[in-house]
Amino acid sequence: MTLVAAPVLETDNLILRGPIASDAEHVITFLMDRPRSDGFGGSDTRADAWRWFCTNLGHWQMRGYGYFTIETKAEGTPAGICGIWNPEGWPEPEIGWVVFAGFEGRSIAHEAALRVRRYAYEDLGLTTLTSNIVPGNERSARLAERLGAWHERTYQNVTMGEERLFRHPGPDEALG
Repeated sequence: MTLVAAPVLETDNLILRGPIASDAEHVITFLMDRPRSDGFGGSDTRADAWRWFCTNLGHWQMRGYGYFTIETKAEGTPAGICGIWNPEGWPEPEIGWVVFAGFEGRSIAHEAALRVRRYAYEDLGLTTLTSNIVPGNERSARLAERLGAWHERTYQNVTMGEERLFRHPGPDEALG
């Protein structure tokens, strides 16, 4: 049973669904793997990682959207998270993504982000989206550019410090 009122989104290869309790372990494992998660705000303790998981649940309650769990249709197991993030202090709604260990190099984040962007524009009625990426996270920067986003500016994120803000094409261009 999903822990939030999230729709189920599908692509050719993926199912994006609301988080369930068993997803917590996957997210905690990712967040505690600091070399992989530092660009996402990694955690030093299980307790902090658990709190981040619960923050996503609260984000869904407060905003009506958040991070979906990505499942591959082939394996049926959590492969990452992708969604719209806009907590207090964020400049505006952001498309964010994470692919868990063992799922890299399969275009999962790209496919999920395209579907989430369509959901944001068509279903949520958002008119602008960014991806906020810490300097040095070149894989995410390349993915943002592959999605059609461009580096607009650098800013100070309230929790992450300096970040590069990539602007996504608006609804007319992205859905055109």
